[in-house]
Amino acid sequence: MKLNINKYALGLMVITAGLTSCIGDLDQMPKNPIELTPDKFAENPREYIGGALGKCYSGIAISGQGGSGSSDISGLDNGRSCWSRAIFMLNEFTTDECNWIWKDSGVFDLCTGTWSSSNENIFGTYSRLYTHIAVCNDFIRLSRSLGDYGISTGNGENQVSQADLDQFVLEARALRDLSYFYIIDLFGNAAYAWDTQLTGEEPPYIKREDLFKTVTEDLEDVLANFNESGVYGRIGKDAVEALLAKFYLNAEVWTGTAEWQKCWDHCQAVINRHKGGGFEGSGLAMDYLSVFCGNNDMFAPGGSLKEQNEILWNIPYAYQGTITQPDGTSQNVWLTQSYGGTSFLILAALSDQNTAVPGWYGINGQWTCMHARQQFSEKFSFSNGVSNDGRAYLWLTENDGFKIQNTDFSTYKDGYVPIKFTNVNCNPDGTMPRWRDPETDLPRVGVHDLNNPDNYGISAYATFAETDYPVIRLAEIYLTAAEANLRGGVGSKADALAYVNVVRSRAGVGSWNDAEFTVNNLLDERARELYWENNRRTDLVRAGMFTGSRYNWSWKNNVATGAGIADHMDIFPIPTSVINSYGSPYPQNPGY
Repeated sequence: MKLNINKYALGLMVITAGLTSCIGDLDQMPKNPIELTPDKFAENPREYIGGALGKCYSGIAISGQGGSGSSDISGLDNGRSCWSRAIFMLNEFTTDECNWIWKDSGVFDLCTGTWSSSNENIFGTYSRLYTHIAVCNDFIRLSRSLGDYGISTGNGENQVSQADLDQFVLEARALRDLSYFYIIDLFGNAAYAWDTQLTGEEPPYIKREDLFKTVTEDLEDVLANFNESGVYGRIGKDAVEALLAKFYLNAEVWTGTAEWQKCWDHCQAVINRHKGGGFEGSGLAMDYLSVFCGNNDMFAPGGSLKEQNEILWNIPYAYQGTITQPDGTSQNVWLTQSYGGTSFLILAALSDQNTAVPGWYGINGQWTCMHARQQFSEKFSFSNGVSNDGRAYLWLTENDGFKIQNTDFSTYKDGYVPIKFTNVNCNPDGTMPRWRDPETDLPRVGVHDLNNPDNYGISAYATFAETDYPVIRLAEIYLTAAEANLRGGVGSKADALAYVNVVRSRAGVGSWNDAEFTVNNLLDERARELYWENNRRTDLVRAGMFTGSRYNWSWKNNVATGAGIADHMDIFPIPTSVINSYGSPYPQNPGY
């Protein structure tokens, strides 16, 4: 159980309680939210400001403030409306990586490349992203109007220091810019909602390239002024710089002007801060599977394995725990319960058809929803259901009764099942406990003896996952630097090839030589390393392989063997309901 302030804050957060305001004080427990009311804001501004910032963070972790069944937005159920799951629907369901086998409303259209501007999931994702942007904008405005609430900055017991307030605003801006990354990626031209506008003011329409310029300039300014906090659950300097690298990686597609040098430079800065520890001195975690396990917080900033600090930006999750109230009494609480986040990524892949022992994956539930498309599975070079690539160690293949072909859209076993995220704890040194099922001789991780009282430190019957969601990892930055070199000719080719090979070496596959270091091979390597991390559609678009017929996968364009889709589908439509709600003209994206 990870009992950390930030995990509690995300689960308990209301606008008036949660994080304390001093950078060094975030390891304190949150106060009872009932004790803080609007008429007491000026008496304890540290709680007030901390709680308001906390909502900026919780907006990317949970769907709503009322527990797993609530949502801050309407029109989409509480599971699909969670920030990371909403993005997953558009950036993964639409590709070769996975298929949601149930023909749920709007989801089937995404999985088959047949969506339109009335798709409810597209509208839900658009709404979720802009809701989060609005919350961040409100916090930034709040920081400029504290006097209206009788709050002043200073170093008094209940005051907020100007340095802390400035740092909080930088974090809110970075969180906002993260959501804008996906707005620019998914929708291109969009609405310009910024903290300079009045609350409730209709945000104007803005071109993609102009929004890119605005957001990256803002993020560069954040980076230039950012104080590295190293506090678990909060944005650090590495996260800000890694996000900038992701922006510049896609600059040519999004603006028409490549920014490979900026991409390389930001990658280098992050990489140089991490060299020396971890796998082969790279800063990567020693074990790939551990990065996606129940106690993967040890690999995040502020975690216990600083030399393996691979998760540059994480969304904390915790299931349940105990907090101590101000009067000294204890209270059992439910924490960051969500049907999005990592609970979704674990449960959707599992089925009672083949996972009868919950301890195998540290969670008590199976949704029987997702499997991989054949073309993606083939990238792992399976032979008789076994791959030498350690990133596919837990996949369900023909040895578990699955087939690689996707013959029937809604048959769970018509497709291998990628299992990557688990709720099983790794060992204190960061290695994953592996074993082989004595009855089937198939590979598993975690608990194999449910009578073991230690149980590897995890409850096999947890309903929600403890696993943190990795927004950006160091391995992604290694591969991003390599692509900047390959496509832009910047930096050192020797370094770029070494970056790819350290990622491949950890996976247990051979190193590439110069001839193998190609754009197409790198695209496949990114697929193997980063699958289910909300990168695939973006990567395929950048490579010119998402639309058209250059690369087809099962059920693309609703054809079992795959067929091309129109080029305008490289971006999604602006939802019809959004356009209809505008009082001023709001153009639809071309082709819709």
